[in-house]
Parts: sequence; structure tokens; C-alpha cells
Amino acid sequence: MILEEFDCNKKAIVDVYDLVKPIESFPKIAVSCFSRVTFERLVNELNGKVIAKSNLANMEIPIFKAIYNGVEVALFMSYVGAAGCVAVIEEVFAMGADKLILFGTCGVLDASIEDCSIIIPNKAVRDEGTSFHYAKPSDEIEVNKKYIDEFVDILKEFECHYTIGKVWTTDGIYRETRGKVNSRKQAGCLCVDMECSAVAALAEFREKEVFQFFYAADNLDNETWDARSLGNESNVLEKDRIAMLAMELAKKL
Repeated sequence: MILEEFDCNKKAIVDVYDLVKPIESFPKIAVSCFSRVTFERLVNELNGKVIAKSNLANMEIPIFKAIYNGVEVALFMSYVGAAGCVAVIEEVFAMGADKLILFGTCGVLDASIEDCSIIIPNKAVRDEGTSFHYAKPSDEIEVNKKYIDEFVDILKEFECHYTIGKVWTTDGIYRETRGKVNSRKQAGCLCVDMECSAVAALAEFREKEVFQFFYAADNLDNETWDARSLGNESNVLEKDRIAMLAMELAKKL
């Protein structure tokens, strides 16, 4: 298969480090999420100021600088889907970030996982294409090689329920069939997302530190799909609290 043709050469013909130059005083730690509402509320809460932009063909993604408890962080809203998400993160790393905390929703494959509870992935099934351009072919990739213990300490401090386990990362948001869900459950997956395995591969390839976590949203472990709090406007205050968990981890990195 063509996806098995991994090339470890870090110099690409269209190379991010040729196109995006370092920005003076760019924060070394970046925090990002996918929810538009959660991101806007976080930027407003921290009085973030625009310091850069990622210019894609169909949108412009502003990158903010903010200070949380004395720590400078870059804040940006991630693109949904592995390819776009990784492209923007590549640019943020080229601008000067060394570490990234990325959080967002996931669909649960286990109905016992409560809505908005935290899931920390330690492995990801690579059912997407982007990761195969950053890592040798394999069915799975290790996620969060560092900082799980530090984040768990934060969750315990704030009395947050959490689960640690494997995620299924897929490109096909409208192809999560019952057969596929059952197969991934049998393989030990707790949840499904669209970016995790690709971001993990990017981190490994670029030798950057990335920590990813989810908050549980829609339930696929049911006869019919249950959206639960998947929408941007649902459980807004709880999602604000989850965003602050990411900032607490940024403070410790």
C-alpha cells in the first residue's frame, strides 16, 4: 500500500521551516482546542493578544499570546481533521513553540464514560492518513509519552473523573459504522477522535513535546447515536473548567 512508503527525510520540497520563520519572543508553550466557543471564552478570560496568524487557503487562524499565573502561552484554535490540524501545528512549532497541550471532544465507545469526563489517551489506532507521513507504518502509535502523571495530579486536585486508554483516530467522520465501532471496542479503544494519532506522529517526528487529552462528548455505544454535549453551546461552564485544566498543566511544563 502507498501509505507504507514512509520517508524519514525531514527536508521536504515545500518545507514549513522555509515558509514560516521564527517569531521573536514567541511562547515556548502552546495550548489549543477545537471548540470555537471554548476557545473564544478562554482567550477573553486571559486577555489574549494576537501575535501571529496561520494562513490557510480557506481560513485565517489567529495565534494569541496570553499569561496564565505568570507563564506565557500561545493560544490557537486547532483545525478539525488530522491533515489540517497537523499543518497548523507545524507552523506553530516553526514560529517558536516547543511544547503543546491539545484538548477537544471525543466520541465514547463505552457508555459508562460520563459526559464531559476526561480521557487521557496512551495509544492511538492510526485509521487516518497523515500520521503515515511522519512515522513508520503501524496499526497503533504511543501517545503522551510524558506528563500523564503530572496531569493526573491536576485532575485529582480538582476532583475530576478521568479514564486512561486507547483512542481510535479516523478520517471518516461519517463512516463510523457499527461494525467498525465493535471492532475498535474489541481492540481496546475507549473513544474515537480525528487527530490524535497524527499529532502524536508529528510530535515524534519533530521531537516536540505534545500532551493530548479529551473530554467525553457523543456516545456511540448505543443502538442510536447520542450527541450528549457535543455541540459548542452545551455545558459551556464545564468546558471552561476543562480549558483551565489545560492551563494548569501549561503552568507545570
